[in-house]
Amino acid sequence: MKKSILLFMCSFIFMNANAQQVENKSSLTIPQIMEGDRFIGYSPSRIQWSDDNENIYFSWNPEMNKLRSTYKVNIESGEPEKVSNEELMSKPSAYADYSKDRKSKVYAKNGDIFIYNVETQRSIQVTNTIESERSPRFFDKNTKIGYQKGGNLYVWNSEIGTTTQITNFKKGKKPTDKKRLPNEEWLYEDQADFEIVQHRKDIGEQRKEQREALKPKRPFAIYHGTKSVGNISLSPNMKFVTYRLTKVAKGKKTHVPSFVNESGYMKDLPSRPKVGSPQNTYEMGVYDIEKDTAYIIDIKEIEGIYDKAAFLKEYHTGSEAYNPKYKKTRSVIYLGASFSDDNKVVVELKALDNKDRWLMLVDLSTGELKQLDRQHDDAWVGGPGIYGWSFIGGNIGWITNEQFYYQSEKTGYSHLYCVNVNTGKTKQLTKGDFEILSADLSNDKKYFYITSNKKTPHEKHFYKMKIDGGKMEQITSMVGNNEVYLSPDESQIAIRYSYSNKPWELYIMKNEAGAKAKQLTKSTTKAFKGYDWREPEIVYFTASDGVKVPARLYRPENAKPNSPAVIFVHGAGYLQNVHHWWSGYDREYMFHNILVDNGYTVLDIDYRASAGYGRDWRTSIYRHMGSKDLSDQIDGAKYLTETFQVDKDNIGIYGGSYGGFITMMGLFNHPGTFKSGAALRSVTDWAHYNHEYTNNILNTPVQDSIAYRRSSPIHFAEGLEDNLLILHGMNDTNVQFQDVVRLSQRLIELEKDNWEFSVFPMESHGFIEPSSWTDEYKRIFKLFQTTLK
Repeated sequence: MKKSILLFMCSFIFMNANAQQVENKSSLTIPQIMEGDRFIGYSPSRIQWSDDNENIYFSWNPEMNKLRSTYKVNIESGEPEKVSNEELMSKPSAYADYSKDRKSKVYAKNGDIFIYNVETQRSIQVTNTIESERSPRFFDKNTKIGYQKGGNLYVWNSEIGTTTQITNFKKGKKPTDKKRLPNEEWLYEDQADFEIVQHRKDIGEQRKEQREALKPKRPFAIYHGTKSVGNISLSPNMKFVTYRLTKVAKGKKTHVPSFVNESGYMKDLPSRPKVGSPQNTYEMGVYDIEKDTAYIIDIKEIEGIYDKAAFLKEYHTGSEAYNPKYKKTRSVIYLGASFSDDNKVVVELKALDNKDRWLMLVDLSTGELKQLDRQHDDAWVGGPGIYGWSFIGGNIGWITNEQFYYQSEKTGYSHLYCVNVNTGKTKQLTKGDFEILSADLSNDKKYFYITSNKKTPHEKHFYKMKIDGGKMEQITSMVGNNEVYLSPDESQIAIRYSYSNKPWELYIMKNEAGAKAKQLTKSTTKAFKGYDWREPEIVYFTASDGVKVPARLYRPENAKPNSPAVIFVHGAGYLQNVHHWWSGYDREYMFHNILVDNGYTVLDIDYRASAGYGRDWRTSIYRHMGSKDLSDQIDGAKYLTETFQVDKDNIGIYGGSYGGFITMMGLFNHPGTFKSGAALRSVTDWAHYNHEYTNNILNTPVQDSIAYRRSSPIHFAEGLEDNLLILHGMNDTNVQFQDVVRLSQRLIELEKDNWEFSVFPMESHGFIEPSSWTDEYKRIFKLFQTTLK
């Protein structure tokens, strides 16, 4: 054990002692680009319109202060100005419930409730309390406001000024009369022979009845034991309340030790449980206000609720025939209730094994369920507008009191659908080999405003479409990514726009196809603009299974035959990085420019499981991470050698998080393909990652050990022959430091020599300090310079 620790520390010390500079032929330096926003410039973010449609608010930092500030720009003058603290304090929240005529809105701010008059531009404060009020909504023709406080629902009546508590959720069990022992019961009944005893008992009961009769009516007490209450919603007619009960699982959480902090002592950073740990369970309740009763929705009759996941059949070894059904219902989570104006309600449910999502119409008076849509996937349900995380609901809502819209991957791509809740008839509103990334109804509910990659997977544009489907009219035209924010009256749009080599800026244009966009901000620094940033070419290569794989290509202008190359692997798995807009991997983009200046060809692949290409692309790694997502990197290396005469013996690979995982899988399973690789913040054993992400793709280690065994680099470490650099933050609460420590021990036991390990004591999963970024990328650059040239 001592020998292992010594070897580990020696490796760490060796890396720190050998971080000297290597030759860099670029005019850019690594310390320079690792300054991030301070080198690039702070782009505008968090865009919001004023309610009068005249100003756009946004977060910005053109003065390079330590913190961002709120700015606004008047659409007529076009001149940004910093917003004062006084204006920020009085500014209405953008997250609000509008009245039907949109002349007023109610919102919560700093824990209090306000009503804002759009015409007079003035707010009235409804509450001013220490206890926080939240989630306000208009009811009863805007005369009442419902809101939540202290885990209960309240309604304020503006006409008479009263506040009424609607729900009465209470922890613990409902009090019951204490049961008497048999001998106590006999004695109690025997005392009835005394007339005075019985007389006084009768008087006491009558007095109790009188007191009860004089008490004001209070809501029914709903005792929820140790469960927590959430997702509380009041029906528009104020007759029903829906809510979710959560039984919190008693799973073991992990702890991440922090060695360098203010205290001088080591302390534990609380973190997540591991995949397969016990999960919370959920119930949906309904409180009938008029009847003053509550009940729990029964899910026993839901279609497919007893179905086992298809992969479980692989583990059936008994002599008896395989039973594809469970005896008990699967666990589900309720993702919220969506009410129509006439008090119909649709509830979205998702199976906790991720294989099904249901949209159910609920009869609140009886609890009867009517299925409107079931989306099943033998892999896992997900995609834009549908999502794959347990606690995030899909893009759903009411068009009319009969038509309900939602998104589904039924055709292999996420598209808009609507269903008539009375007849059950479904209509697909958008079609094609593209994805609807977001969709919202216009104020008058006559149109959808849509963001989609319809034109190409590598651009995002804003569209307008009638609610019954048909042609999607493209509003934006600038090539790249157009993040659109509609003005309250929908006449104009603010656009946060970027291109491949141009960071995000704020624009404005009329909400009309063909209108010209006007730039409102200039954020990039003089230093950033002093370099001629490359526009990476988007290419497609053919994978070994015949599939066309998209990638970004960075190529030297006068590339020489047999020059080196580097493949970059983006993180997150389900993320897109091959596109015509400014990458979220901005430091990596700039680093790739340095690499090209030094003679490297760089390939950045949207491998299988990346976002933007539909359901089959997304789920192609189900039960085997490191399969097609890895083979796409191998085929990418082959593409470089065959197409661009890259030296097949001098190709490197690197990436962070999921990209670090793929880097390790490539080096361990395909020795000789990559001469060297840098793995940053890497998952080395999926059995030690979180439940929400991993369970979607690999199920759980107990249920599907095959999937975990073949997907985890630690089980293939004996295949390491090439050069591996491991880099990890010790405070990483996402992919925890334990991951790479365990792998290091495995490499030590295997007596591997060609690996090095660098740690960053004060960094978590996403690095913060420029000094850490710089140290990390100096090491990566040195690795490639010393092994690939």
